[in-house]
Amino acid sequence: MEDELFRRLCRSRDYIAEGLDQPLRLADAAREACLSPYHYHRLFARTFGETPHDFLTRLRMDRAKRLLARERLPVTEVCFAVGYESLGSFSTRFRHLIGHSPSEYQRSVGRIFPVPALAVYQFVPACFLQNWGARPF
Repeated sequence: MEDELFRRLCRSRDYIAEGLDQPLRLADAAREACLSPYHYHRLFARTFGETPHDFLTRLRMDRAKRLLARERLPVTEVCFAVGYESLGSFSTRFRHLIGHSPSEYQRSVGRIFPVPALAVYQFVPACFLQNWGARPF
């Protein structure tokens, strides 16, 4: 594959990744690479080992897992934050790819890695502890 074509495909892949939370059409990504949608789809899959749709879905699911585990956001908010317009399609796709529904995933991660409500206050700078007479860790 020529360098220029590879650069255009990478630019379109970055375009897809940046628009993760927005509706995206194949024609828009293909236009970013200056290719027809059919040719773009075929070259993208051959170059990166997954279709543009599979790439976008993988990124969305990775972000959804982070939001569910770290941010503890409700499933509906996560659904819209990662670019899905339907809670049903998001939940079905999540279950198919991850093996659990979004809420089951969130509960299971919470059981494995419990985060206390005051976890944000656990980090205290050593200079603060020294001024208050406590020993830093």
